[in-house]
Amino acid sequence: MAMEDTRALDTAWIIERADEVRRTGATIIPNVLPVDKIDELNRVFQPLLKETECLEDGAGNRGPHRYYITPPFQPPWTDASIINNDIILAIVSELVGTDGVFCQLATDTPCLGSEYQDLHRDTQSLFPEWEQEPPPYQLAVNFPLVDCHEENGPFEMAPSTHLLPKEEAIRRIESGEISLQQVLMKRGDILIRDVRHIHRGTPNRTNEPRPMVVLGYSRRWLFRPEVQIRVAREVLEQVPARTRQWLRFNPVFNTLEEAQKDKELYRSFAY
Repeated sequence: MAMEDTRALDTAWIIERADEVRRTGATIIPNVLPVDKIDELNRVFQPLLKETECLEDGAGNRGPHRYYITPPFQPPWTDASIINNDIILAIVSELVGTDGVFCQLATDTPCLGSEYQDLHRDTQSLFPEWEQEPPPYQLAVNFPLVDCHEENGPFEMAPSTHLLPKEEAIRRIESGEISLQQVLMKRGDILIRDVRHIHRGTPNRTNEPRPMVVLGYSRRWLFRPEVQIRVAREVLEQVPARTRQWLRFNPVFNTLEEAQKDKELYRSFAY
């Protein structure tokens, strides 16, 4: 963690953070991840971004000049301070169970020229015919690789809309009954959110890309075939035992080359 931190041992505090997610759809926790590790991730991410920009001919794959990129599941992305973080896993376990699944490692990056996204959720309702929303079953843990401020494409979200049918949530946002809130974060901060809440990306008006990492977690029984972590056996053997347990339903490959042969295909992201 970014400092000597006993928050993960404070059961009442962990439950408060989980209850905030249940109530509002998200919780922001400052100074969780080591900034030097974040800066290293940003360094190795930049060539991936340039490669993707070339492959997409600069157009973007999540809207104009906005890129969804799945980094290889290997160091430094597999650093234990990130994927085996005590605070993250304590809160996630409280929300989706200690038998949950770590199912996604990806990034979203708006660059200069990006636009407002349509308001959306990141998943479909589990039981749309019920017209009620169950407890959390899928989470995103986000953290930026650069400080996220008003000008470089901050995430906007509408509190407590994960508890509403989508059409009703959109109506309340458009009427002004529910306000969109910008999510401003420093390197080392994390956002834990229920992916059903209504949100959108905003334009990056600077010359510096704004990468946001997402670690995806779900209840053990939820499977989305378009989202997975392709794990090389040698990497699986290196990560902590707790992380291996969270990874247990992901495909495992004999070599790094095999694991990286196919990319995760997750283009239909807005629901």
